[in-house]
Amino acid sequence: MKILTSTQFKELDKYTIEHEPVSSTDLMERAAKAITRELARRWDTSTRFFIFAGPGNNGGDALAVARMLHAAGYTVQPYLFNITGRLSNDCLANKKRLENLPGMAFTEISSQFSFPELRHGDVILDGLFGTGLNKPLEGGYAGLVKRINASPATTVSIDMPSGLMGEDNSGNNPAAIVHADLTLTIQLPKLAFFFTENQPYIGKVEILDIQLSAEGLETMDTSITLTEEKHVTGLLKPRPAFAHKGDMGHALLVSGQYGMAGATVLAARACLRSGVGKLTIHTPDMNNDILQCSVPEAILSHDRSDMIVSKAINTYTYDALAIGPGLGTHEETAEAVRTFIRNHPGEMVLDADALNILGNHPEWKTDIPQDAILTPHPKELDQLTGTSTDSYTRLSKAREMAIQLQLYVVLKGHYTMICTPTGRVQINSTGNAGMATAGSGDVLTGILTALLARGYTAGEACRLGVYLHGLAGDIACEQFGEESMVAGDIIRAIPQAFKRLKKET
Repeated sequence: MKILTSTQFKELDKYTIEHEPVSSTDLMERAAKAITRELARRWDTSTRFFIFAGPGNNGGDALAVARMLHAAGYTVQPYLFNITGRLSNDCLANKKRLENLPGMAFTEISSQFSFPELRHGDVILDGLFGTGLNKPLEGGYAGLVKRINASPATTVSIDMPSGLMGEDNSGNNPAAIVHADLTLTIQLPKLAFFFTENQPYIGKVEILDIQLSAEGLETMDTSITLTEEKHVTGLLKPRPAFAHKGDMGHALLVSGQYGMAGATVLAARACLRSGVGKLTIHTPDMNNDILQCSVPEAILSHDRSDMIVSKAINTYTYDALAIGPGLGTHEETAEAVRTFIRNHPGEMVLDADALNILGNHPEWKTDIPQDAILTPHPKELDQLTGTSTDSYTRLSKAREMAIQLQLYVVLKGHYTMICTPTGRVQINSTGNAGMATAGSGDVLTGILTALLARGYTAGEACRLGVYLHGLAGDIACEQFGEESMVAGDIIRAIPQAFKRLKKET
């Protein structure tokens, strides 16, 4: 699924109008009908609707919905905020239709406004501003948003919560953004919906298909996409009937200072469950008994140190290398990590403390080979690229690093985002809040490492691995629920995730 910019949405509207063909007013009617159907599905005619419409096309949508709700027998009170005296053509057309509607109490505000008395059970339909907004709300509109947020009514926003911008909200005023309980967005989700700090504004999101031109959408080049199941099933490699373990790849996991063997166990088990033929773990000697008992399928390579990874080993015989889970950041370990990075000739995943080490030694980032995979969570990325206060800026920095160093940055989160060397971003659609538990990232590292060793390209491993990780989390959630999940539950669900994807091929 393509994720369009606000400008591209305008272009898609224009393309639909010109090529369907359909008038802009009729296209607005189509959107209003879809919104009205969704509202009527959720609330019966005993519900009072208070419609807050702005001067643009978002306001035109809201006024059209007011007319349709009224015709369906709902109690509707529409307010049009026309402060400047300038309305879009389609908003003006819908204003005139409301003005001539018998029994409709329509109010147009040009200066002062008395906020209505609302109660629990009422619904505010927020149609003040949509994706066209490009600066924070101020003055009267900011005050109106505060009143909406303080009201006891349920708030439903059309397309976007008013005050929220479609992409970059780094300079926005949080106090001047509507807190929607439900956002009825048109045709496609907006980029801002995928950022953590915007979740309180968007509430639950429903996508309403109004049949914007599929041909027009196909012609649009967008650098951001949402990964769905259909995008990953075709990536799955067959497992030859006569294959032996040597054909399935040999991975090396460098992991685990003393006291952190659990991270190694999780990454190793996930790797072995993800199709690798052989796995070797390079780890301190003190981890020997734990790993021999917990992961008997793995081969152990003991570091000369009992407590930490202190020296790199030759990695030429390994198809993929993963460094980082539970590793620690001791200076000896840091030097070993640098040697691993500089000398390994094949595929590579850098996670956890490997990233923290690179953050402590930024000049070493240029040693990372092209097509390596980095899997930072937000704080680890901040250490690599400088502190960011918002997700859009953080994504931009991850994207820049991926382009500059020609590698893959897998920015972990509720919507994990894969930044590619070409500057494209793939947003993952699987996963849930139950995965916010210690060790989930180690599981992802194991999955990615196995896929690389199996012969998937770095780009394929990222897209398939991240999707599988989230899908396994969703399967685990079905059994344990979000509150009770642990990382091991995700590993146990990996086989079912593979089987579910293979059924679709």
